[in-house]
Amino acid sequence: MKPATAASALKVQAALGPAYQVLEFDASTRTAAEAAAAIGCTVAQIAKSLVFRAEASGRAVLVVASGVNRVDEAKVGAILGEPIGRADADFVRAKTGFAIGGVPPVGHAEPSPTLIDDALFAFAEIWAAAGTPNAVFSLTPADLLRLTGGIRASIAR
Repeated sequence: MKPATAASALKVQAALGPAYQVLEFDASTRTAAEAAAAIGCTVAQIAKSLVFRAEASGRAVLVVASGVNRVDEAKVGAILGEPIGRADADFVRAKTGFAIGGVPPVGHAEPSPTLIDDALFAFAEIWAAAGTPNAVFSLTPADLLRLTGGIRASIAR
């Protein structure tokens, strides 16, 4: 692992500020399992950023879930007051500025409603993607909530 050098990772570093350090790995951190293996943490400590499309408004919705959890789209829709659906790669890149597999929870092109999985709050330290398929940063769940302006919620199936 080394400090970030890729343009997208540096964009995330700038959004985070000096209190956090974006790290790049030689190995892929694209999936929660790959990230956990590279970092040496549990899959549950990976804060995976998933972007959905709100069906009525067309806005992006960011859900940051524990790496072991699947998102219950009906729960998320109920919290937001409108159903959500899957977002394709073009939508994700347009709304966030990042490609699937490296979407961070911060530094997006457009702000979006953000829900944070309750399960992440069981850990003192979690890890999130940082703009590329091999860049991550660590933070606390409370920091994630503060940095994203998100809502803590039960969103797992």
